[in-house]
Amino acid sequence: MKELTPADASLLELVDRLLHKGVVLAGHATISVAGVDLIYLGLNVVLAAVETIESGAQGPGGVASRPGAPPPAPRLS
Repeated sequence: MKELTPADASLLELVDRLLHKGVVLAGHATISVAGVDLIYLGLNVVLAAVETIESGAQGPGGVASRPGAPPPAPRLS
């Protein structure tokens, strides 16, 4: 096996941090001819570790939540 150089180690740390925190890439492109838009391309990509996505989907008390949804009602004991 090859030993990691400092440059390799910093790249691995960057990838690890991106996967741990998660990152969203968004972009768009429009193809037009003579000022008339013919094709619009939109792209949204979410890149994250499975654990990051699963922990972010859990609301308080381990209940899955949706963006914009009201918080779950408190449980009566």
